[in-house]
Amino acid sequence: MRAGSRLTVLLMVLAALVTGAVPAASARAEAEHTYRIPHTAVMDGARLHRTKVRLEHGDPRLRRAVEVLRGRADRWLHQGPWTVVDKPRPAPSGDLHDYLSQAPYWWPTKTPAPDNPWGCPYVQRDGERNPEVDSGTDRQDVEKTFDSAYDLSLAWYYTGDARYAEKAGQVLRTWFLDPATRMNPNLNHAQFIPCKYDGRAIGIIDFSQSYTSVLDALALLASGAPGWTAKDRRGMAHWNTAFLDWLRNSDFGKQEAAAANNHGTFYDLLVAGLAYATGDRELARRTVLDARHKRIAPQIAADGSQPQELTRTRSWHYSTFTLVAHARLAAIGRNAGVDLWAHQGPEGESLFKAVGYLLPAATGAAAWPHPELQFRRYAATDVVHAAADAGDRRAQRAIRSLEEPPGGDLWVLRPAAEQLDSIAG
Repeated sequence: MRAGSRLTVLLMVLAALVTGAVPAASARAEAEHTYRIPHTAVMDGARLHRTKVRLEHGDPRLRRAVEVLRGRADRWLHQGPWTVVDKPRPAPSGDLHDYLSQAPYWWPTKTPAPDNPWGCPYVQRDGERNPEVDSGTDRQDVEKTFDSAYDLSLAWYYTGDARYAEKAGQVLRTWFLDPATRMNPNLNHAQFIPCKYDGRAIGIIDFSQSYTSVLDALALLASGAPGWTAKDRRGMAHWNTAFLDWLRNSDFGKQEAAAANNHGTFYDLLVAGLAYATGDRELARRTVLDARHKRIAPQIAADGSQPQELTRTRSWHYSTFTLVAHARLAAIGRNAGVDLWAHQGPEGESLFKAVGYLLPAATGAAAWPHPELQFRRYAATDVVHAAADAGDRRAQRAIRSLEEPPGGDLWVLRPAAEQLDSIAG
């Protein structure tokens, strides 16, 4: 525990002793339990700790944000848990415990019939989501699992309400740990295309951002949540170790590692996050360091644009989406001792420039000049926050002009970039 944390604990203990509210041993135990710093992979655990202290001292802005967070967490209390074995048919492996999702932008060309139940062959329509991908697979249930675990764990951390921790534990145990309902630690059948592929390497992106939020949720629960046991912690550590091994050594994992577009960046994010969470800090650090030449210069132009994303039908969405991966990877780097924000490529390419390219549209000062099927200004809000926190003056000035996301701007409670304009259905 850091010196500042020890001082806070001591003051709490002394206050409890002076008032006679609790015995000495109980006061110390309660204080240390309340103020244990979470070992988060993406978020800054010490910053979360300071925010919690400010909240308990009555910061009105934080109290308003916590009420929004409580509203989100309350909605999860009576939902789920979800499980990978609930889908109507198994993955092509035949094992219900294998995760299954369908490629979102691929559509049937024929009306389904008894001799062609899928309506094959399928063709790609970039940026247009086929609604059938949300039925018959695990895609929606896994997103509910990830989102609820994150919201509930954060709500417990800031409020101390045991209901949130207990529900988060139930959700996580059901999806990952209970033998009857657990998911196998692989993505062999992610984003399959009927009658074409049983699974694809690019399906790893289903987990790349959201699961790194789960890693932080696990760290929050491990800081002292009621009902989250040592057995649970060991079980999740084992699952994460096995999943990291699959990512690094499977053919699909190797293909994503070699991807030169946003899939490569999201792969690095997932590997770095899992490495940091499972204690391999050197792998996490090396992954972030390698991203300087593997991801930034090839993907970001000298003017800050992302040429690969500007060719998409959803160019604004993908420009902000890819920067979520970069910003989260930079956050893991911060925890591992690497400043990815400070890096500049041979032509001056940098994350700061990439965020700067978005600022006119993000603040409403100018229209986005590239193709976009459904422009949502708030999609850039988190990456601008991330750049501002990293010291960028333009981003700092832009904060007051950003559009608040529909679910509220919770950056002050969970300072880690998220995809705010999900098109996952």
